[in-house]
Amino acid sequence: MSFLIEIVTRKNKTIPFVLLFLFLSICSPQVACSKNNSADQISILANTANAFSSVIEQAKPAVVNILVRKESDRDRDGNTIHQDFFENQLIKDFFGSAPEDLTQKTPKKQSARYGNGSGFIVSEDGYIITNHHVVKNASEIIVHLQDKREYKAKLIGSDPPSDIALLQIDETGLPTLSLGNSDTLKVGEWAIAIGSPLEFIQTVTVGIISAKGRSSVGISEYEDFIQTDAAINPGNSGGPLLNIHGEVIGINTAFMTQSGGYMGVGFAVPITMAKIISNQLKENGFMTRGWLGVALKDVTPAELASATDRYYHAAVRIIGIKMNSPADAADLKKNDLIIALDKIYVLGAADLKNRIALTSPGTKVAIQFIRSGKLKRTEVRLENL
Repeated sequence: MSFLIEIVTRKNKTIPFVLLFLFLSICSPQVACSKNNSADQISILANTANAFSSVIEQAKPAVVNILVRKESDRDRDGNTIHQDFFENQLIKDFFGSAPEDLTQKTPKKQSARYGNGSGFIVSEDGYIITNHHVVKNASEIIVHLQDKREYKAKLIGSDPPSDIALLQIDETGLPTLSLGNSDTLKVGEWAIAIGSPLEFIQTVTVGIISAKGRSSVGISEYEDFIQTDAAINPGNSGGPLLNIHGEVIGINTAFMTQSGGYMGVGFAVPITMAKIISNQLKENGFMTRGWLGVALKDVTPAELASATDRYYHAAVRIIGIKMNSPADAADLKKNDLIIALDKIYVLGAADLKNRIALTSPGTKVAIQFIRSGKLKRTEVRLENL
C-alpha cells in the first residue's frame, strides 16, 4: 500500500492526501472490527462464566460434606497404629483408610479418629451416594448440608469392589442432583467437581474429560474410570463430577500423585455404573454380580488381524475356563476371542468384565466370538458371583 502511494505522489501532489484519506477509511473499519471482535470474545467468555455460575449454584445445595468417626487402635504411647494416609503412594483414595496388613502392638486401646469426604443427594427423601472408602468401618456418619443443617446418616449399603456406598438421612423435601449418562461422554467436554477438599467445604473446580474407560489403575476391583483434570484432592472423595448441564456424570474417587497433592490426574466412577450399584444397594443392601467363569486377556490389534479377515475394534481372549461354570456349560473354549456381548462390541477385557458383573445373575446373554477364524455365537445364563 505504501509503495502505491509513493508512485502516485510523483505525478500529482494532491493525490497523496486523497489516498491517505482512502487508506484511513479502509483501515478504520479494520480497527473497529478488531474492537468489535474483542467485545464479542469478552461477551462469549462472560456468557460462559455465567453458565458455569448458574450450574454451580443450582448444584451446590445437593452436595454434602460427610464427617466420619472411626475407631483406631493406639499403642501404650498413644500413637495411632496405621500407615499415614499422606505417605507417598501412587494412588491415594480420598479418605485414607489404613492398609489391611497393619502391625499392631500390645497393650492397645480404642481411640476415635475422624475423616471427611463428600457426597450428593439423589432423592428428596434423603438418599446420598458417596464412596465406600469414605464410610468404611465408620462408627458414626454425620452429614452437613450447604444450609448448615446436620444429620446422622444411616449406611444403607456399601460395595467395596466398585467403591460405591449409599447413605440415607431422615429428612424429606431435600434438593437433589439429576443423574446423567456417562456412556455418551466425549473427551474434551467440560467437567465440574464439587466437594470438600482438605475440609474446604463446597469447593468448585473446573476442567475437562481427559479420558474414558481407564482401568488397571489399582484402586478398585471393577474399574471403568472417567479421567479428568478438574482439580481433585483429599476430601473430594464421593462428591459429584458434573457436566455443563449440571447432571452427575461421575463420582470423584481418586487422584494420581507423586507429591501428595493435585497433579491434574483425577478419576471418577462413571454414573452409569454407579446407578446400577446404588439401586441394588437401596433394594438389597448389597450388590449381586453376574459370573461367567472365565479368565480374560486383551488381544493386540496384530493378534486380532491374524485371527479374522473382518475388522473389529477389539476382542478379548479367553485364557482360562472354570470347570462347571456358565462358560463351560455354553461350550466356550480357551483361546476363543470374544468380540461382542448382547450384540454390543467389547472394548477390552476390563469392559467385558464390568458388563458381565453389572448384569443380574440368571440373565441369559448372547456372546459372539471367533474360533479358528470363524464367527460363532452362543447363549450363556450367568450365575451369581
